[in-house]
Amino acid sequence: MGQATGYFTHKECWRHEMGAGHPECPERLDAIEDRLLMSGLDIALERREATPAPLADLELAHGRMHLAALRGLSEQLREDMAAGGPSHAQVDPDTSINTHSWDAILLAAGAALDATDAVIAGELANAFCAVRPPGHHAMRDKAMGFCFVNNVAVAAKYALERHGLKRVAIVDFDVHHGNGTEDIVAGDERILMCSFYQHPFYPLGEHSTASNLCNLPVPAYTRGMEIRELVDMMWLPRLEAHKPQMLFVSAGFDAHREDDMAQMGLVEQDYAWITERIKEVAQRHAKGRIVSCLEGGYALSALGRSVEAHLRVLAGV
Repeated sequence: MGQATGYFTHKECWRHEMGAGHPECPERLDAIEDRLLMSGLDIALERREATPAPLADLELAHGRMHLAALRGLSEQLREDMAAGGPSHAQVDPDTSINTHSWDAILLAAGAALDATDAVIAGELANAFCAVRPPGHHAMRDKAMGFCFVNNVAVAAKYALERHGLKRVAIVDFDVHHGNGTEDIVAGDERILMCSFYQHPFYPLGEHSTASNLCNLPVPAYTRGMEIRELVDMMWLPRLEAHKPQMLFVSAGFDAHREDDMAQMGLVEQDYAWITERIKEVAQRHAKGRIVSCLEGGYALSALGRSVEAHLRVLAGV
């Protein structure tokens, strides 16, 4: 059994950007890399370069027309730019692509699939995907909220459909509701989705009441101790009952108290604690198998420190 924690990324994930001043920027990945180097944690991780996700695997979670539209928009943008047109194409008011975005989208999802393969094969104990664009707002047929393809939902479906697992869990601790993941997995009893998120907050809208969801909306200014209590009382019994054979994590770090994209009060120790609980469930039911994918986190220093805390638990160092 491989005991290392994998670290999946690709240089194309830096080349996708949505314009000057956009919070979901390439510097987010720099902040993580810098922190891992500075802390010495990089030597404890097994670095892997992601490969692009095949379209057939993306279609496990997304409609063919959605993927074709994204790809078509990307090709159109290249042609327009060559003719002196704009450098970005808008998908929604806060989400756009540049000419590198389609490649980054395929590689971000591909990292999650490669990590899933490696962890199930026993080459790695668990894995973290330092990728962008993020994914958890991407619905089956719609890109939104900085997200185009739902990396974690694709990987969860892939573990079930391609690897034959019977039950998996998705844990989403981003400050925003993973509405895209919910859209894709609601009603699929093989997948338990556990999340907490600031509410009312982006994205506003109806929340599914499907029985395979354990959603915990919390008010602004909720702190770490309150979240820990909710995780203990609400998530852990559901996860124990579900007995997932693999866990997928939508690892957003924007509930950190330094992140001004939201108004929650978590700190690094809270992310470490949550990761410990996830790891315990994985060790009991899933041979320790966890694949975590970066979602939000926009205060660069806090993001680097929080990812370090998350990875220290995954890597056991």
